[in-house]
Amino acid sequence: MDALDALLNRVSAPRLIAPAPDTAQRELLFRAALRAPDHGQLRPWRFLTIEGAAREQLGELLAQALPADASPEALSKARAMPLRAPLLVVVIARVQAHAKVPAQEQVIAAGCAAHGILLAAHAQGIGAVWRTGELAYNAQVAAGLGLAADEQVIAFLYLGTPERELRAVPQVQVGDFVRAWPAAQ
Repeated sequence: MDALDALLNRVSAPRLIAPAPDTAQRELLFRAALRAPDHGQLRPWRFLTIEGAAREQLGELLAQALPADASPEALSKARAMPLRAPLLVVVIARVQAHAKVPAQEQVIAAGCAAHGILLAAHAQGIGAVWRTGELAYNAQVAAGLGLAADEQVIAFLYLGTPERELRAVPQVQVGDFVRAWPAAQ
């Protein structure tokens, strides 16, 4: 698959089953991530892989991070979230103090690394979906994942084999999003 095909035809695959990407496929996923734009070559990202029984541990961490009065349904949903795919990749922005590279640029670079993983997954026929939700930004979840004070979760990427055929790529008109500046008088 060429780059333009991956860019123009990638869609999220929300229903994922085993098998997870193999070792060689994962190597390509992370190599693609490491090619993200990176002002100052700070490499302001890192990744955690979660699979097997660790997915249940993550589910328990998510459930524990809910408010004390969370309903049994909410607790059950939190515990089941990581079980929606055989492999999760947690994309973490690692913001560093730098005179020329503001924190926002570093977070965006980590987001580009996540996008690189999604594109590389699509190019290899691997299903993937980017999920966050409020628990991605929860301090208890961050601590449980071992994040430092200068780190934040950017994405939970779910990866596996699509359970069903992927949906068609939505058609969007470029002109709806692009304008010349200054605007014509």
